[in-house]
Amino acid sequence: MTLEEVMVELEEMGNEQTKNTFLRHGALEPIFGVRVGDMKRLVKDVKKDQELARALYATGNSDAMYLAGLTVNPKTATKEMLQEWVTQACWYMISEYTVAWIAAESPYAVELSREWIESPEEQIATCGWSAYANYVSITQDRQLDLDEIRALLLRIEESIHEERNRVRYTMNAFVIAVGAYVVPLFENAHKVAGKIGKVDVHMGQTACKVPLATEYIEKIERMGKTGKKKKTCIC
Repeated sequence: MTLEEVMVELEEMGNEQTKNTFLRHGALEPIFGVRVGDMKRLVKDVKKDQELARALYATGNSDAMYLAGLTVNPKTATKEMLQEWVTQACWYMISEYTVAWIAAESPYAVELSREWIESPEEQIATCGWSAYANYVSITQDRQLDLDEIRALLLRIEESIHEERNRVRYTMNAFVIAVGAYVVPLFENAHKVAGKIGKVDVHMGQTACKVPLATEYIEKIERMGKTGKKKKTCIC
């Protein structure tokens, strides 16, 4: 498929209801409003052409950018590409999911997560927290820097309620991820979750709520799934 053909397919898949939902969540034009489930019909064909996958992201169209994240091979992602992607991310669905997923499965996961977390740009900082959270969900505990993660948990405990809006959301998600996936730090994450309590995040004109970290971590434990790693974080 050519880039033009994929864009036509995406436009035909789009609908106003989905588009308006995304816009209420903070999406920016251009966007067609394609449901992710529908979009996945294109994944197999686009994956065959990695230049095409990268070209989709460069369009600046939100649907095309998301499809790029589903089709780019993260193991071949360069640091330069990821730095470009994070600065071009137009809203949180792209920064916290698309870019964070590819970064988490790339060879630069920890390096870029550390750098982005410190960014003065909210969109980049929130991507850093999300990338690190996704990284711990797919990486064996013995390969993780547990001291660094423990320090990040303490940082969240001390600063989350003074942080920027979406950074608060992804910090909370980081605590959940550590509690759910990192067995040696389960107690640490659960304790921090209790300390931070309810996290307030403005979610736009939506009814979405921020998950309570304690409840989420305890639910995973009751299900006997603590420490069960994911094969991939890209979905």
